[in-house]
Amino acid sequence: MKKTNRIIALAMAAMTALSMTACSGSAKETTEETKEASGETLLMATTTSTDNTGLLDYLKPIFLEDTGIDLQWTAVGTGDAIQKAKDGEVDVILVHSKAKEEEFVESGYGVERFQVMYNDFVIVGPKDGPIAKTDDINAAFKQIMDEQLTFVSRGDNSGTHNKETGIWEKLGITDYESNPNYVSAGAGMADTLAMADEKGGYCLSDRGTWLAKKADFPDMDIVCEGSKELLNQYGVIAVNPEKYPDVNNEAANTFIKWICSPEIQTLIGEYGVKEYGEPLFFPNAEQK
Repeated sequence: MKKTNRIIALAMAAMTALSMTACSGSAKETTEETKEASGETLLMATTTSTDNTGLLDYLKPIFLEDTGIDLQWTAVGTGDAIQKAKDGEVDVILVHSKAKEEEFVESGYGVERFQVMYNDFVIVGPKDGPIAKTDDINAAFKQIMDEQLTFVSRGDNSGTHNKETGIWEKLGITDYESNPNYVSAGAGMADTLAMADEKGGYCLSDRGTWLAKKADFPDMDIVCEGSKELLNQYGVIAVNPEKYPDVNNEAANTFIKWICSPEIQTLIGEYGVKEYGEPLFFPNAEQK
């Protein structure tokens, strides 16, 4: 599938416009409203992909300049990030597993979920491997199981791991771990890619991390991409101050408004284009 068609397909799948109301306002307005926030720290738990891609390193000094708030984060799998929020260890989360995010809010741990950006998942594997390039994710997974090909799973309850297990479930394959070449890495995305490369196997990766790390793996390439089922949506949620009075809810709300602002959404959409030839993330802060 051509890149342009892929982007259009994903944009349609996202079903949202780059406009905001509750999650709205310009970065400049955010700055004006938070002049007194200088010297504050915002603690965030996030998925490894926002860290591995360098996106947060890129945004951190801009957020500090705009608001006076120092953003500090812990990058783990989405499941662990949500657990840190449930334990009251952070002020805000930026993750990518919608069902778990909604459950987090519904159970009273989070205030409200705002979608921020998306990319997609891809299957990466050996260039000369048995899987021919395809946009059929179900066929690729079925081939991995039928031929007992080496597959390295994140195995860490991350958003990527949840996506993988959801695909197996949809296929009705409940015994995928019976494949003797199925490996549960229990690791982040960059380490999982490295393990798949070392074993000459396949793995599911978010596109952003793959683009940022692919130079390290010259023998690997994307073998499956373009399915609407591979959409990878990111959401941001403030931890509920009614449950955890000590969280910095004001700074969390400032960050949410800031990252959803048109100026920062534009920066997110431009990130990676110069270096990789395409964005690592597509902004789509939702209209509420």
